[in-house]
Amino acid sequence: MTDLTKLSRRERQIMEILFAQRKATVNDICAGLPDPPTPMAVRRMLSILQEKGFIKRQKRGREYVYLPKQSKQGAGVKALRQVLETFFDGSIGTAVATHLEKPGSELSEDDVKRLRQLIRDLSQNKGDT
Repeated sequence: MTDLTKLSRRERQIMEILFAQRKATVNDICAGLPDPPTPMAVRRMLSILQEKGFIKRQKRGREYVYLPKQSKQGAGVKALRQVLETFFDGSIGTAVATHLEKPGSELSEDDVKRLRQLIRDLSQNKGDT
């Protein structure tokens, strides 16, 4: 899949609807858009998103249902990797440290527990190799 950050505002809005609903018709998308364009304009944007490789469509009766080709989480991981490469030389540790050093950045107790467990797991896996 290509880079979600390169989409127009309206294309991102459509993708957000598709991620939230998992699949949607043109009418579903129109109903979810702020200040919606005409259904024909939405069809054209969906066609462009399909050409760019972000979505696929399935025939359902007389209409099409549109689905994202990748999960929201999968797209998020790809976007995060791009941010890490661009701004933090690929280092997740540097990115997390930078975020946590910023005043007002707090982690919940659940976040701290999860991070501790992930670090323990990573440390153990390194020792196994």
